[in-house]
Amino acid sequence: MALSISRRILRSFGSLNSLGRLGSPVSASNGKGHILGVDVPCVESSVFRKDESFFLSCRRYSTSILTPDSSDGSFPSDLLTKKRVSTPEREIGLHQDLVIPVTNFNNEDKGFMCLAGDVFDVPIRKDIIHRVVRWQLAKRQQGTHSTKTISEVSGTGRKPWRQKGTGRARHGTLRGAQFRGGATMHGPKPRSHAIKLNKKVRRLGLKIALSARAAEGKLMVFEDLEISSHKTKNIVNYFNQLENTKKLLLVDGGPISEKLKLATQNVHYVNVLPSIGLNVYSILLHDTLVMSRDAVNRIVERMHTPINR
Repeated sequence: MALSISRRILRSFGSLNSLGRLGSPVSASNGKGHILGVDVPCVESSVFRKDESFFLSCRRYSTSILTPDSSDGSFPSDLLTKKRVSTPEREIGLHQDLVIPVTNFNNEDKGFMCLAGDVFDVPIRKDIIHRVVRWQLAKRQQGTHSTKTISEVSGTGRKPWRQKGTGRARHGTLRGAQFRGGATMHGPKPRSHAIKLNKKVRRLGLKIALSARAAEGKLMVFEDLEISSHKTKNIVNYFNQLENTKKLLLVDGGPISEKLKLATQNVHYVNVLPSIGLNVYSILLHDTLVMSRDAVNRIVERMHTPINR
C-alpha cells in the first residue's frame, strides 16, 4: 500500500515537473498539483510529454515575424496570403506636385516628369465643370437660324377683298402668319448664343479636368508623339494595349505631324489636338488622355500666365 502511494507521488512530481518546464510555477501536495494557488488533479507525465511540443510550437508562433515569403515553416502557408497589401490612395486636391513616368508608343522608359500641383492636383468641383461645358457648347453654336417676317416674305401687298360687305373676316394682306406661305411670327433670327464666363473660371475648369484624369490614372505623358509610319495599324495596336479605354485623346505641343494625322484620321475613337486647342469638353469626351512632354510644359506655362483684364 505504501509502495503504491509513493509511486503515485513520484508520478505527480514528474507530471508537475513537466508543467514547470513549460514556465508555470507548480507545487505538489497529497497527490495533487498546486498551480497558481489552485489545486488541480495530477495527470500522467506522458500526456504532457505528448502535448509539450504543441505548446512550444504555439509559443513559437506567437513570437515569429510572419511574412508571405517565410519558408522555414514558422506559420502554416494556408493561413497566409500572397496578395499585395494595397496602399491608401492619396488625397486629391492638395496642390501637390505629381511624379509620372514618361514613355512613348513603343512603351519605352523615358524617365520621369514632375507635374505642377497647382495645375494637375486641384480640388474637383463639378459645378465649375458644368459651367465651363455650358459656356463651350453655347459659344460654339452657329446661331445662323433665321425665319422671314411679313416684310421679307414674297407676295403682294394688295388688300385681298374689301373691308366690309363680304361676310368674311377682314384682312389687309395674304402674307400674314395665318395664311399658308405667309410670314413667321416671333421666329428665330441670327444671333450669338454665347454666355459670359470669367477667364479665371474657364482656366479653373481646365485645371479640374486635368486633375480628374490624373487622379483616375488616365493621364499619360509621352516623350513625343512621333510614330514610325503613317499606317493606321500603329495607332490601333497601341490602343489595343490600353485597358478600360474607349476613346483616346492625343495632345501635342505644337502643330500635329503629318504622319500622326494620317494614322488617326480613319480611327473614330482616337483624336488629336494641339496644346492650344485643349479644352474641358474634349477631355470629358475621352476617357484617356495622352500628352507629350512639350504639351505639358505649354499647358503649365499657359496656366501660370497672368490673366489680362
